[in-house]
Amino acid sequence: MSKLNKNSSGYIFGFALAVILGCGVLLSTVSHALSERQYMERELERKNFILKSALGEEIVDMSKPDIAAMYENRVKESVVTPEGKVVEGVAVTDINLRKEYKKLEKDGSIKAGEEVRLPVYEVMNATGDQVEYYVFPTYGFGLWDNIWGYLALKGDLNTVQGYVLDHKGETPGLGARITEDKVQNRYRQEKTIFDGSELVAVTMMKGEGNDYSSNAHAIDGMSGATLTADGVNNMMNTYLNLYLSFINSKKSN
Repeated sequence: MSKLNKNSSGYIFGFALAVILGCGVLLSTVSHALSERQYMERELERKNFILKSALGEEIVDMSKPDIAAMYENRVKESVVTPEGKVVEGVAVTDINLRKEYKKLEKDGSIKAGEEVRLPVYEVMNATGDQVEYYVFPTYGFGLWDNIWGYLALKGDLNTVQGYVLDHKGETPGLGARITEDKVQNRYRQEKTIFDGSELVAVTMMKGEGNDYSSNAHAIDGMSGATLTADGVNNMMNTYLNLYLSFINSKKSN
């Protein structure tokens, strides 16, 4: 039996091909494993934001498994149309908020020919027999790039329970402060989105250090971040109007 000639072009080619194929399989396996983990992390972040908007400090020190378990036990998911009808057979995880946002005009109206789908999260009370909070995802544009958030309303569908916000590229120390508890907690001051029967939302005002405790529809702003605040206000107004039919249908029940 002749020895394998390791210096032959055939051997070198075969060895290189084997290495390439092996690396390809390894990279594919690693990529799949990482994508699965990234998906799980994104899902956990979504669930954390939803629960935080509704429950606030109650979940701050909870572990990831406990957050996932609480979400499973207390949150009911559905998808609705701007007309307030539940969309059967569509999961909230099928909805890409960024893609849905692109179906809107700059004034928040729906582009001609587009169908918008809206996730809704109902956070039940501890015994599971009553909706305690409704959580509505929102999406918009700040100063530099996209912003988004989860707005929680109490069971009366008028009083704001909390608003958890995040962003892609707002200015550190200025607009990026929308992620800070200090700013988000300004929405946790018994603010309401209706004035009688009129939807007025809650406005983050220009400037900072002012007292809006007597105004049910205004909160203190962020110094030097007026355009980001405007983006947050536009985002809330746009999505509350999109969810208005659903809100009114639940309030009338």
